[in-house]
Amino acid sequence: MYKLVRYLKPFIGLILISVVFLFGQAMADLSLPDYMSKIVNTGIQNGGIESAVPEAVRASQMGKLLIFMSEDDRNEILNNYVLIDKSGEDYQKYVKKYPVLEKEPVYVLKENADIDNLNLKMGKALIAVSMIEKATAEGFGGQLDSDGKKVIPGQNYMNFDIEAMGESTIVQYASNSIKAEYAALGMNVDKVQSRFILNIGLRMLLVSLFSALCVVFVGYFAARTGAGLARNLRRDVFTKVESFSNIEMDKFSTASLITRTTNDINHVQMLVMMMIRMVFYSLIMAVGGIIKAVGKSQSMTWVIAVGVIAVLGLILVVLVVALPKFKLIQKLVDKLNLVTRENLSGMMVIRAFNTQKFEEERFDKANQELTKTNLFVNRVMVVMFPSMMLIMNAVTLLIIWVGANQIANSNMLVGDMMAFMQYAMQIMFSFLMLSFMFIMVPRASVAAQRIAEVLETEPQIKDPKEAKSFSTEARGVVEFRNVSFRYNGAEEDMLKNISFTAMPGQTTAIIGSTGSGKTTLVNLILRFYDATEGQVLVDGVDVREVAQHDLREKIGYVPQKSSLFSGTIESNLKYALESASEEDMRTALDIAQALEFVNEKPDGIKSDISQGGGNVSGGQKQRLSIARALVKKPEIYIFDDSFSALDFKTDSALRKALKERLHSATVILVAQRISTIMNAEQIIVLDEGRIVGKGTHKELMEKCTTYREIALSQLSKEELA
Repeated sequence: MYKLVRYLKPFIGLILISVVFLFGQAMADLSLPDYMSKIVNTGIQNGGIESAVPEAVRASQMGKLLIFMSEDDRNEILNNYVLIDKSGEDYQKYVKKYPVLEKEPVYVLKENADIDNLNLKMGKALIAVSMIEKATAEGFGGQLDSDGKKVIPGQNYMNFDIEAMGESTIVQYASNSIKAEYAALGMNVDKVQSRFILNIGLRMLLVSLFSALCVVFVGYFAARTGAGLARNLRRDVFTKVESFSNIEMDKFSTASLITRTTNDINHVQMLVMMMIRMVFYSLIMAVGGIIKAVGKSQSMTWVIAVGVIAVLGLILVVLVVALPKFKLIQKLVDKLNLVTRENLSGMMVIRAFNTQKFEEERFDKANQELTKTNLFVNRVMVVMFPSMMLIMNAVTLLIIWVGANQIANSNMLVGDMMAFMQYAMQIMFSFLMLSFMFIMVPRASVAAQRIAEVLETEPQIKDPKEAKSFSTEARGVVEFRNVSFRYNGAEEDMLKNISFTAMPGQTTAIIGSTGSGKTTLVNLILRFYDATEGQVLVDGVDVREVAQHDLREKIGYVPQKSSLFSGTIESNLKYALESASEEDMRTALDIAQALEFVNEKPDGIKSDISQGGGNVSGGQKQRLSIARALVKKPEIYIFDDSFSALDFKTDSALRKALKERLHSATVILVAQRISTIMNAEQIIVLDEGRIVGKGTHKELMEKCTTYREIALSQLSKEELA
């Protein structure tokens, strides 16, 4: 996978922007449990009282509170409150808010008061006064307990250990006293509570909307990054494949290259998108969730540790079991594509030989192997999800059990326990999302490796660093000097010590039995392969010393298997020369004996050609391929058994037209028919990769046994005379 990391370089900016939005989303999601905790602790349990510092206190009540403070604390408290009475300037301002002002003065908290500093001091005083008042309300009469000792009513309140309480617990206990004080002041206590809950609820709504907005932006930028990466990979893979010689094409099957260009790149694209959307988010959520959870309760963090260890153990088991299968899936997809492609391309042959049943069984076997592997992986995944839910539910129960004891001991608030539970779930889900990535990464890494294999494959046929130019004097001279060629992995040479020269204005024909090396020989001229030994020269220059583009600019090539591209007849002809005029195209069609059937079509040269030329006959396809080469007007023409689908009349007419119109070009003609090559100025006879005859038809009939046997097997002596 790391081999393709360089393709992410153009998208670093998008990834960084995505991370920024992911951070915003994570912070928003991590803040929601805090808000929920505030609603439970402050909004519901404390009645909307946020701190132990009341906004207003009756003068009589303040006097009681000051009794339980030190001298310094009393001064600090009084400095943060202002006394309002009937003689004050702000009396009218506050009397509506605090109706009790009509009866007694009220201390009002200053706007710039240091709440945090006053919180514990006021809270402890409020609790102390509350305990005394409750004890007083129960009275100090006496009664005996079972041991005969005197029971003092209110004793439990007086023994209440305030110093051992945490700040949040002090605020919670003090809130009842504050609510009672607010009621005594004439304030609407229910309104205080509802206002607080609505305020927090509105904040939660805004935070949720912000989180949703971040999700949208992250999705957009992740999609842009993934799609751009896939586009660049497809472009480079396609460009690389175009540079492959036949040697590299023999290494990779067509079905495999198609799978690598489509299916494999899609896996990498999906992985990158999911990594941006899930991995960064999960890491931020996991770290942030742990920090937040520790802030709520340090003593309960071991519960999260237990849950995380269980999740990681489950993920490890899944990876060990499923990883080998992920690697196998891609190979099975290749195999299925290969079988499918062979069936589709060979459908006519399959039907002709009634082998549909055999092909169905072959396809079914490949399909079943892929299905079984996918089902195995899916079963592992199916087991994983319930296991994850079981772990999370067990962690939830453990948090409730431990948290209940903490609440009972006044070491934790209900809202904090609920928030801790949510943080634990967020942490667990973060590891769950990471587990998805652990599952996707092996398959994507296999796909990435297969893509990298194509991208890292260096074509054996390359342009020289300092390419030579062709001579301007010689035009189209092709020479083989002691050329031998061996395919990779072969035990012996396919071509052995080949030497001949093809001159301009002449036709050089090549004939031989099947497998004698005719097509291999002409492929050396085009540098589809390079000679193992010897030299192939064009205009006196070794073809390995010039740029492939310059070499192929001089050659018009018609392959054994004619290939047409989807489009029109015109677009297929202009494939050879974009600037070709209509007159040039019609001339080429006339020479190729294709003008007649083209004119019969309603749209003429504008007529559509389907993929692979499926809407024209084999002979028409061959003639259009020949016309395409003629449009180029090159110096060298190579016809690799390109007349095989033509009838004798069309073959004869085409050869006659070529002789008349291409009088200055070098024509190299590979053929099986003796009638096609009889009039060639030079005929090369190949047998098992060697030249066993060279000369004209008449000379070869006299001197070359192999040629004479081929000729007599096709024509009578009278026809050959």
